[in-house]
Order: sequence, then structure tokens, then C-alpha cells
Amino acid sequence: MATPMETLQAEAPDVASDGLDARTKQIAYIAIKAAQGDATAVALHVPLAKGLGASRAEVRDAVLLSLTTSGLTEVMKCLPAALQAYDVVDGDA
Repeated sequence: MATPMETLQAEAPDVASDGLDARTKQIAYIAIKAAQGDATAVALHVPLAKGLGASRAEVRDAVLLSLTTSGLTEVMKCLPAALQAYDVVDGDA
């Protein structure tokens, strides 16, 4: 029987690299980190998502998605950080 690590290496050598495209992964990371209230990580992933073609609305909605799981406090930590990071990428602001 394979160990968990062996199974992961065999089944997802690049952590599900074929299941989701890079843009979708970044949007998912934003949603996950927003649900955790990690505004710094959200702000770091936003430029990556934007660079891969994510729209401002997609970034906004990824953060807002966490409202039902994390509550208003976490959204209010992360939404301004996400939108500011989106707006300043490449001097857009």
C-alpha cells in the first residue's frame, strides 16, 4: 500500500496542475486566504491573478465569497487590500 506522500506524488505531481488553469487557481487562493482573513496573502495573490487575466470583478467576488463562511470582519480585512492591489498593478491607479 502506498504512503500518502507516494499517492500525492503519483496522482498530483504538480498539485492538480491539469485540473485547474493558473488563473482559476489564483482566484481560488484569493478566496481561501480571504476566508482565513489573511489580507497580506490576498494582496500578494491579486497581481498574479490579474496578470493571468482575472478581472477586478472576479477578484472582488472571490473575496466576497468568503462572507458566508467567515463573516463581515474577514471580508472587511481583505476586500480593500484586494481591490487596492488590483488597482495599483502596473500603475493602473
